[in-house]
Amino acid sequence: MNLYEQQTSNRRKTWLIMLAFIGLLFVLGAGFDTLYLGAGGGFVPVGSLLALTLGSVSSAASYFAGDKAVLLATAATPVDELAPASDEERLKLQQLNNVVDEMAIAAGIPRPRVYVVPDPDPNAFATGRGPGRSSIAVTRGLLDALDREELQGVVAHEMSHIRNLDVRLMTIVAALVGTAALLSEWARRGMMWGGGSRRRDDRDREGGGIAGAVFFAIWAVAILIAPFVVQALAMMVSRKREYLADASGAELTRNPLGLARALEKIESAVEPTRSINRGSAHLCITDPLGRQVNLKEGFWSDLFASHPPMAARIAALKEMAFQGRS
Repeated sequence: MNLYEQQTSNRRKTWLIMLAFIGLLFVLGAGFDTLYLGAGGGFVPVGSLLALTLGSVSSAASYFAGDKAVLLATAATPVDELAPASDEERLKLQQLNNVVDEMAIAAGIPRPRVYVVPDPDPNAFATGRGPGRSSIAVTRGLLDALDREELQGVVAHEMSHIRNLDVRLMTIVAALVGTAALLSEWARRGMMWGGGSRRRDDRDREGGGIAGAVFFAIWAVAILIAPFVVQALAMMVSRKREYLADASGAELTRNPLGLARALEKIESAVEPTRSINRGSAHLCITDPLGRQVNLKEGFWSDLFASHPPMAARIAALKEMAFQGRS
């Protein structure tokens, strides 16, 4: 899959995910109208309108300001605003700037803003809306651990996320995951308060008990599984894009072994990236939380792992350099 095919695929996935999410909001809203408002709610779909409004506001806020929120949450500082404590540190920051300039030229996109996260664990992420409106952040630990070729591989990987419009897709997905979880929690609390039960009792007396019970069962299941379904969808998208960004990054540098060595060093770090929370974990080049599910393959990993196994990624990069087999 080439660059243009990947961009088209990500645009298509964005629209499909948004349409599926709108459908989910309608289901949750319709259930609220039917079970809690009933005939008294009239013809105005109050629940659906409220759900769609919340989803729209959340998505818009994440789309236009999500990158700023992520950078603020990680305490990232623009590289140009840092005051180097030594000549060695100044050289590392200058090297980072130079590498970003090189990879932006190689990718053919505007230079993203560059940030440094004050965390000793090696990691990196890209965020934003796409070329011209994006940022790359690396941790202090990454700058200390990698040489120039390895740093170039990591920056090329993150630059590929920007060029391929992965950052836009994952920003939208993250907003939808949060909204689905919030709506599901509200609906569960409503059921606990018993409003739905009272409404069903009313319908039972009116002769519609069986249909109402079936609808309530479907709605209750949708409420319970909605956060997990949306989260699993986000994780599947995230895993696939990591393989593609590895390949695209190796294409930019013409040096897949540089990125492979970087991933090996990142994988060998034993501490989690404490500055990056769960909500931003899918943006990183490796899982900052160090979850075991990301080390495995299989059904459950396919559902809940945010990143593919590092060993598989490294092996794929070595295959590109014809070093997969001794």
